[in-house]
Amino acid sequence: MKKTSTPTQDAFQRFLSWLDEGTASDGQRYVEMRRRLVFYFDRKNCLDSDELADETLSRVAQKLEDKGSITGLSPAHYCYVVAKFVFLEHLRQAKRGQAGLDELTEAHSDSARTTRFEGQVITQSVQQLHDCLDSCLAKLPAADRELILEYYQGEQRAKIERRSRLAARLRLSMNALTIRACRIRNKLEACVTECCMEK
Repeated sequence: MKKTSTPTQDAFQRFLSWLDEGTASDGQRYVEMRRRLVFYFDRKNCLDSDELADETLSRVAQKLEDKGSITGLSPAHYCYVVAKFVFLEHLRQAKRGQAGLDELTEAHSDSARTTRFEGQVITQSVQQLHDCLDSCLAKLPAADRELILEYYQGEQRAKIERRSRLAARLRLSMNALTIRACRIRNKLEACVTECCMEK
């Protein structure tokens, strides 16, 4: 599924105002809508429910920026309509991925995986990917490593509750915790990609 580009600061502010429906909530409506979308995708058994919720909100913000206004539906209702489309795209992608994985397994008995990086195709074994991930995790500061490992533990409701406890323990809002986890994940992804290029 193609990722929607991150909205500009002005577009994001307009999106927040639209979500608030004329009542300034200091971003609380956004945090609540995101939480509800994560729960929606969790109920659909999506492992990457956070990413799908973020993609949904980015698409709504982009649509608002493109059209100038969204009328006819409440902000929450419109977000759920977009979420359904995001979920259907996610399902189609998962089916294509499974078909590709089946073909790959038949073609490569060592469970090879293909990664694209700046137009180059890199093939590495699953074990190499795990080794790179372990190596990159070890390079993180201990606090970041503990946060990211705990952030992605559990499934569905248990994952939401764990994240809520983690945010309370770190004295962060759920939104601040999500932003911090995203930054750590981005560092990890860059590190793993670089590691795979070197192998």
